[in-house]
Amino acid sequence: MDSSTNFFAWFSFMAALAMAVASRLPYDEVKMNGAWEDAHATFYGDMSGGETMQGACGYGDLKRQGYGLETAALSTALFNNGSTCGACFEVMCVNDPQWCLKGAGSIKITATNFCPPNYTKPKDIWCNPPQKHFDLSMPMFVKLAPSKAGIIPVRYRRILCRKQGGVKFEVKGNPNWTLVLVYNVGGAGDVTAVQVKGSSTGWLPMSRNWGQNWQTGTVLLGQGLSFQVTTSDGKTLQFDNVAPRNWQFGQTFQGRGNF
Repeated sequence: MDSSTNFFAWFSFMAALAMAVASRLPYDEVKMNGAWEDAHATFYGDMSGGETMQGACGYGDLKRQGYGLETAALSTALFNNGSTCGACFEVMCVNDPQWCLKGAGSIKITATNFCPPNYTKPKDIWCNPPQKHFDLSMPMFVKLAPSKAGIIPVRYRRILCRKQGGVKFEVKGNPNWTLVLVYNVGGAGDVTAVQVKGSSTGWLPMSRNWGQNWQTGTVLLGQGLSFQVTTSDGKTLQFDNVAPRNWQFGQTFQGRGNF
């Protein structure tokens, strides 16, 4: 066997080995922790984080819901009309020795809000498309740079979300319309599809109302509720018998398991 044949055999073996190893790696290693991308970051609110509560993803009290202040509002280019709500990112300050804190490392945040574009200003329009921008809570920003920096260059990448406990479902609406906020989602974090099943119905697809609020016009009062949730990586989990027949609007229920 000549040297070229040996090389081809070795190359084929290594390629097959790499594919086999990749197929066994967890999702966060294969897809999430990819190449770093460039963006900028600012902050809004103060150290209490009060202004970061509520927001365009519909989560409400972020501290009560487990997100805390490790959050960010995303620019149009990243927000994707709310589809990115719940996704997790790793962010670090780069290429600015004046403001990047030495040895700061990186922060990990969840997307919980929208940084709207401003077409009335000729400059300082960081959240306008096509720019990628993170408007951080102040406690997160000062882990990377002093607040007087105002705006800093950063690099970011998607990472796996790690949440405590099961996926949670907050049921809202009225007798003729049910709205469900899906939160505390691990794995990819961003939910792309939800189905609900009453104890007297089959599986019903829900539509995105806004952020991670999902709706159906089917009357579900008086029925136990189960859910199927799909995240952006294509994974689907089924949560059976999440809410009992006597559930009430305004209640939150926790599914057994998480992504």
